[in-house]
Amino acid sequence: MRSSSEPERWAGWSTGWPAASPDAGCGLLVIPIVGLAFGLGGVLIQMQEELIAFVPVLLLLTRRLGFNALTAVAMSLGASAIGASFSFINPFQVGIAQKVAELPLLSGSLFRILFLVPAWAIWIAGTMHFARRTRVEPGPLPAGHEVEAAAGWRHTAVLEVVIAAFALFGIGVLRFGWDFDQLSAVFFLMGVVAGLLGGLRLEETAEALVEGFRSMAFAALLIGFARGIYIVLGEGRIVDTIVHGLFTPIAGLPPTLSALGMMLVQAVVHLPVPSTSGQAVLTLPLLVPLSDLIGLSRQVTVLA
Repeated sequence: MRSSSEPERWAGWSTGWPAASPDAGCGLLVIPIVGLAFGLGGVLIQMQEELIAFVPVLLLLTRRLGFNALTAVAMSLGASAIGASFSFINPFQVGIAQKVAELPLLSGSLFRILFLVPAWAIWIAGTMHFARRTRVEPGPLPAGHEVEAAAGWRHTAVLEVVIAAFALFGIGVLRFGWDFDQLSAVFFLMGVVAGLLGGLRLEETAEALVEGFRSMAFAALLIGFARGIYIVLGEGRIVDTIVHGLFTPIAGLPPTLSALGMMLVQAVVHLPVPSTSGQAVLTLPLLVPLSDLIGLSRQVTVLA
């Protein structure tokens, strides 16, 4: 939400020291730090669409470190997906699934944590290996965008506003059940306050906000079209028919093979139903009785 020069100066201040390093060792340390933050976001709130707001900063960060855009995707979206996949506390995913399956909340947490830690570590290690192999020496910033030797109070204030905004949203999700409407309001206020604290006039802040909205328009259209397709499939009961047809063949399999079959079918169902909470509500009423009939634990059904 700053002028075109402000993000470059901020990225240069925050990552200029690794860029000047003779090797990628210092810059590589950014990957586990950022990956841990987004991994926790996946564990707590299943961070997905929220990542769009971080794309400009992440691209600037990785560019200053000499890494490509795939590295930015891997340490943000990838880490968040790992956290969400093995989350033991996510209310939008495992919480709803356990409630539908009539299981105690947070049951099976130790099992999920035991797999979460190595899965995240393997993903981050692979990301660091890829980043090291594809790293190129970062070029100089464009004229007029020189890296400042020390951050001024404006940089610090803007960074504190961003941190406070995400802390506020995290508290709102966990304590008050906030959703995307509240997230949008928090991000809007964060952008206005950050622009003013960053040295922009009110008119320049408004122009920066409009420019930000313009850059997000295409992604918003894609999300809207995807949601529209899902509504048509859901209201027409097409999804129910598809799910029933997919799960019927695994009813006659042994429990172990049935669990593997459930995982494969859930992966297929996730394509037309990207919402994990919606997927749980859609599939578990069918899978829970099926698992009881074939002698498969409900906990395994939720895991699948």
